[in-house]
Amino acid sequence: MLDKFFRLKENGTDIKTEIIAGLTTFFTMAYIIFVNPSILSLTGMPWGGVFVATILAAVIGTLVMGLFANVPYAQAPGMGLNAFFTFTVCFALGFTWQQALALVFICGIINIIITATQIRKAIIKAIPEPLQYAIGGGIGLFIAYIGIKNAHFIKFTADAPTFLATIPSEGSISELGTVVTNGEIVPALVNFADKHAILALIGLVITIVLMLLKVKGAILIGVIATTIIGIPMGLTQFGGETQSVAAIGETLFKLDFTGLFDDPSKIFIVITTILAFSLSDTFDTIGTFIGTGRKSGIFDDKDELALFESKGFRSKMDKALFADATATSIGALLGTSNTTTYVESAAGIGVGGRTGLTSVVVAIMFLLCLFLTPIAGIVPQAATAPALIVVGILMVESLGKIDWDDLNIAIPCFFTVALMPLSYSISNGIAIGFIFYVISKVVRGQAKEVHPIMYITSVLFLVNFVITAVLKL
Repeated sequence: MLDKFFRLKENGTDIKTEIIAGLTTFFTMAYIIFVNPSILSLTGMPWGGVFVATILAAVIGTLVMGLFANVPYAQAPGMGLNAFFTFTVCFALGFTWQQALALVFICGIINIIITATQIRKAIIKAIPEPLQYAIGGGIGLFIAYIGIKNAHFIKFTADAPTFLATIPSEGSISELGTVVTNGEIVPALVNFADKHAILALIGLVITIVLMLLKVKGAILIGVIATTIIGIPMGLTQFGGETQSVAAIGETLFKLDFTGLFDDPSKIFIVITTILAFSLSDTFDTIGTFIGTGRKSGIFDDKDELALFESKGFRSKMDKALFADATATSIGALLGTSNTTTYVESAAGIGVGGRTGLTSVVVAIMFLLCLFLTPIAGIVPQAATAPALIVVGILMVESLGKIDWDDLNIAIPCFFTVALMPLSYSISNGIAIGFIFYVISKVVRGQAKEVHPIMYITSVLFLVNFVITAVLKL
């Protein structure tokens, strides 16, 4: 029955592989259960309410993705978007958290509209093939960077002040750690006295060895093995309190639309904030789908990324985009910031996840966390970090398909790849890549080769950068 519903054989997979993929994805993104309420509660939102809302948003969004679109992607409130919600929308712009939820809901409605009208799919079609490869490789580096940072292989000022060392003006490194050069803080490799980094290094070696030996489920086995090794090291923690599901009442349907629009002087800020939310959410998702779908064959060239001949919601790409669009508004109603497709889904795809059964497994694991909260906290970050690094290695393969000898292509592709990890944002990398692609084509006298949508989105990105800069003044 499962085989028929999810078309497992047709997609070259089986139940065991899908379950392993689902567990792998869940463990690499389970941190959001605790991190999201910690960030959003700074606005005054009830921690317990956001905790339950985070889980329910992940469960509902991921189930829609799995059952409706039949693709192996998981959804949850997005990192970066929750920080924008808290520090920019609430703190810098002065909106209440109830008004911010209303902004997120509107953003979701806009995403549903542009998905239903095929605008989102048209954007993907307009992206040149080299940039699509660059997006995939950039996401690979971004995922690997997250893994390296989560592994504590690199340290920054706030993370490791004990490693600070004042360096002469010419600059030198006397100790591995965070280094001050000419008065500025720069990241550096740790000295591995940190037990967390040692455990992550052990996990990375185990996972890579298993991958080289072509052991099935190598990444998940690596996560489990590292978690077990972490017990005597004191890094694998057991216990924790179970939150009451009733806490959802503290955030459910608390959106404040009236307060959002009752001050005419704030209308411009409201509109620009919605634009910023929508652009970031839309292009994070597009980047994730392109970056992981092309390499794995989930969205193949002929059916999904090139021709786009289907009308309505017939193709997997149509349905996946619609599932992602609806998740944002659902999450806002529950009481959390933008719910989006997680780039960590690449971990499950990397171990063979190809259908919605992977997503269903992820959703079930999140649902269990409502009643068995401690299970999400058992696996230490040091155990999941190696999985992200290995997935990043697998994804950068797409960079070899880019013609780096052609400067016209190399320039926008480089900025796309480099700025995703360096700015800690998929959408920023895409934005800069788009802008430089248009510049390169215009300067070379090839303006007619650029799809009109590339011009429109590049202008929108530029406007968004300008407005964001002005709002922060």
